[in-house]
Amino acid sequence: MKKVLIIGASGSLAEIVIEALKPMTDVSLTLFVRNKSRLSRAIADNCILLEGDAMHYDSIKKVISGQDIVYVNLAGNLEAMGKNIVKAMHETGVKRIIAISSIGIYEIPLKSVLIPYRKLADVIEASDLDYTILRPDWFTNANEIDYAITHKGEPEIGSAISRKSIASFIATVIKNPELHTKANLGISKI
Repeated sequence: MKKVLIIGASGSLAEIVIEALKPMTDVSLTLFVRNKSRLSRAIADNCILLEGDAMHYDSIKKVISGQDIVYVNLAGNLEAMGKNIVKAMHETGVKRIIAISSIGIYEIPLKSVLIPYRKLADVIEASDLDYTILRPDWFTNANEIDYAITHKGEPEIGSAISRKSIASFIATVIKNPELHTKANLGISKI
């Protein structure tokens, strides 16, 4: 059984990722949220649900210990939370991480709203973890799976992408964790 921790499980994208992962019979999901009441019963059903704050190192280390894959879906002070997560993964021997950043984090000048997402990517890339950083375009609720990937350094192409498409990609990586390691990828609809 593959143990997957979702940090920031109450986010709108994370909930679609959870729905995509639930049918995988070889995956055990642990959902980490600041406030359990923000998750619907349907989303939390058959998952381990833990409450805490990624800003508190001891809290995050405790939930990372024993996991196989960490999926990060956060907003806020991403540099501090990213440092806590990377440090906890190093100390507990957990190597595989998938993190959501944002399109546009390598543009110059960098928009202020994107600075936390750039810092998260920088923290993770500076680690020796087996990471996949995703830089999605704007999210839609379209009921479609249609995406293209670009690598860091390539022009970001495409347009707004469905949450379902991103969730499908993440489910593929969780099913095959050897895919896209040490990768920083743009993901958009073409």
